[in-house]
Amino acid sequence: MDTRSADTDEAVARLSAGARQWLVLHAGYLDSAAGRAELPLTPRVKALLQLALLRHYWARTEPADDGLREVTGIVEQAWRRPDFPHADRLDPRYARQLWLAYAALAPAGGRAEPYRGLLARFSAEGYLTPRRKMPYLQLETRYYADLAGAAHQLPSYQELYARSLLARCDDLPAASLDVCEITHTVLYLSDFGFRDPGLTGGEVERARNTVRQLLELSVRRGTWDYAAKLLLAQHCLGQRPASTAAGRAGIEMLTRARTAHGAIPGRTADTRSTPAATAQQRFRNSYQPTLGTALSTLLITAGRAGALTGAPAERGQR
Repeated sequence: MDTRSADTDEAVARLSAGARQWLVLHAGYLDSAAGRAELPLTPRVKALLQLALLRHYWARTEPADDGLREVTGIVEQAWRRPDFPHADRLDPRYARQLWLAYAALAPAGGRAEPYRGLLARFSAEGYLTPRRKMPYLQLETRYYADLAGAAHQLPSYQELYARSLLARCDDLPAASLDVCEITHTVLYLSDFGFRDPGLTGGEVERARNTVRQLLELSVRRGTWDYAAKLLLAQHCLGQRPASTAAGRAGIEMLTRARTAHGAIPGRTADTRSTPAATAQQRFRNSYQPTLGTALSTLLITAGRAGALTGAPAERGQR
């Protein structure tokens, strides 16, 4: 390992520790009386589900970590509320997918009846089938259905990849691509790096090239939130971000952006929190990019980059 890569690895570890510590100190606001009164409902539920996703992978990588116990407590408190996730009040455009994530990410030891009831309802309504879903939404639904252990009739991961934007973006300019769709496709195919994404050698190289171009663009534009997602996508495609030029540039950008308290203070350099921002504004501006950075750096530092030796996508179910 060269000195430059070693220094970048240390920067990743610092980003990871700082981002997770910030979440330990601040994420409880989401399910506090103040948070329930002040935050819009659907974004607040989505934020808690994102925290639960971080908790899920944190438990798989560092199960004895003190910060994990704190975050687990926040998640368990929310999931114990009989009205959570406020199913009848969520934005109907996102409600079912949020309910599915709620069932999939339920912490162990909670009441099982609500989750089983939701999954039975989805099955009866045909939600766990391909009907009326774009390929990307089918892929997201399959990922959460598999995580929840729910029976479904969705296509294989290989079929869903073949229909995805990632599989057909070779001739499209990077600036025209949806970064979230590209990165989440990689994450769902690979179970966030815990299994082989099931791509051929040529498909992996094309995906890596697309991610590289998007990461270089994110660094030029100062889009911190996207950079964190793309670093994780590099990891899930078997690369070590600290060993790639684009990865190092992304890590350096996030290192410069982070505050003394570990937060990434905005989704982009242009939208960073100002000194005049209220505590609530700073939280809302920082939460998602900080959580994305925490998840990305947690998994990168878990030492799985390049180890595409897990179960293939079809056999990598929970």
